[in-house]
Amino acid sequence: MASQRRFFQQFITNISKRPRTKLALQLSASAAVASMPIMYWSHSARKERSERGHEVATRIRIPSVQTIDDLMVEKCQPGDVVLFDRRSECCAAGFSAALGCLLGKTILCDEEDGTRSVERGSYEHCGVVVPGLSDAPGAQHDPSNLCLLEATSGNGIVCRPLLTRLEMSRSRSVMLLPLSCPGEQRQQDVITSLDDESELSEKTKFLKKTMNDELIKFRDKWLADSQSQGYENQHSYLSIMGAFLYLTNLYPTFPIPVSPSAWLVVSALQECGAAMKLNEKQAQQTRVEDFTRDGRFFEKNSVRLRPGWKFLSPVAMRETSVS
Repeated sequence: MASQRRFFQQFITNISKRPRTKLALQLSASAAVASMPIMYWSHSARKERSERGHEVATRIRIPSVQTIDDLMVEKCQPGDVVLFDRRSECCAAGFSAALGCLLGKTILCDEEDGTRSVERGSYEHCGVVVPGLSDAPGAQHDPSNLCLLEATSGNGIVCRPLLTRLEMSRSRSVMLLPLSCPGEQRQQDVITSLDDESELSEKTKFLKKTMNDELIKFRDKWLADSQSQGYENQHSYLSIMGAFLYLTNLYPTFPIPVSPSAWLVVSALQECGAAMKLNEKQAQQTRVEDFTRDGRFFEKNSVRLRPGWKFLSPVAMRETSVS
């Protein structure tokens, strides 16, 4: 015990004689203390996400009984866009992911000015509905086979079942933008049934089939590229850099997307022939907020679709809080 005390006193004496060592220890201790709340928050967010995943995976499904989420997914179609007003404190992919989400809300989201089709919410993340991965007979027309393609921090570009993604979401609100192609008469309200596909013209059926095929190709290509290039390690930093470049008005100079999630969705819509491709940087300079403005009436800060294509009125898929 006495030897330990002498060792400790000698250690303190040596540190006091070395100012640089003392300063380094003080800075390390300060950083450790400052990081403790972040570590606790990260642990809590991951634990909550894990518990949420277990709850969704073990949820009892009663045959012939549909939930609101089931009804919403049943009315979605490939090409529809889903907007998320996320909670930055619930980001379970780490501090950089939460920071990217917070900066996106602060810098990339506008004040309500009467030009948006959505009255409330700060939407900084989005995904596009694509056909699922199942090749079973009839799966192409099965709503439960629909997936959401999106760019994420934790797993890169992913394609997850739409119903599972909706049930797992901790966002304040989730909005659906139904996409209508030329000649298609989709109902404005997704709660009501859609028009019978047999009533569509041959040209409209051809457009929808072509769109589905191109979305499948786009899905497979980007999933493979994400895995080979390790995109899951880049998404958060791209989100942070894109927000700062937009804030400093330098985003036209650098080949970095302002919003990686909006960039992916616009690229998908361009690939399937729904969105106009005015220039190479159009997708890179698009924000999620731009989906809330009708490109037929606003040339700037909007997503321009090709003639005949349009987004119908947004539909709330999930609204858990207005604060």
